[in-house]
Amino acid sequence: MPDPVRLKKYANRRLYNTEKSAYVTLNEVAELIKQGRQVEVVDASTDEDVTGFVLVQVIQEISRKKNPLLPVPLLHLIIQYGESVLDEFFEKYLQKTIESYLAYKRAMDEQFERWLGLGTEFSEMSQQAMSSMQSMQSLFDFFPGPKARQEDDQQSDDGDT
Repeated sequence: MPDPVRLKKYANRRLYNTEKSAYVTLNEVAELIKQGRQVEVVDASTDEDVTGFVLVQVIQEISRKKNPLLPVPLLHLIIQYGESVLDEFFEKYLQKTIESYLAYKRAMDEQFERWLGLGTEFSEMSQQAMSSMQSMQSLFDFFPGPKARQEDDQQSDDGDT
């Protein structure tokens, strides 16, 4: 995995990408992360790690354009209990829960794709079977069944008298 992209945050809220030697927007930071890159953000004057603060801003920017990522009641709980009860949850469980969900979703997507592939193969096999059955049906139509023979026998008996 490549090294994290190091960003410097200036007092005017601008972000500077040291890898590309250019200023970037929050949307560009989101694109880097969507591409699988990690980012590390430091305050330009103090060298303090402000990655979490900037990532929350990225989420806010995304939420502003789309539906909110986090429901309002959850945000209330985070603010109310964030420094005590929820710290452990966020640090230990939330990330693992999301990672587990993504692994499960990936596995289900792969299974569903296999089923679709089998569906195509099954469909082709069933069409071949139907074609074979139609050929067999024409063969059976050639030979009269027991009921048809009984009817023929009755008609010939009726015709004899």
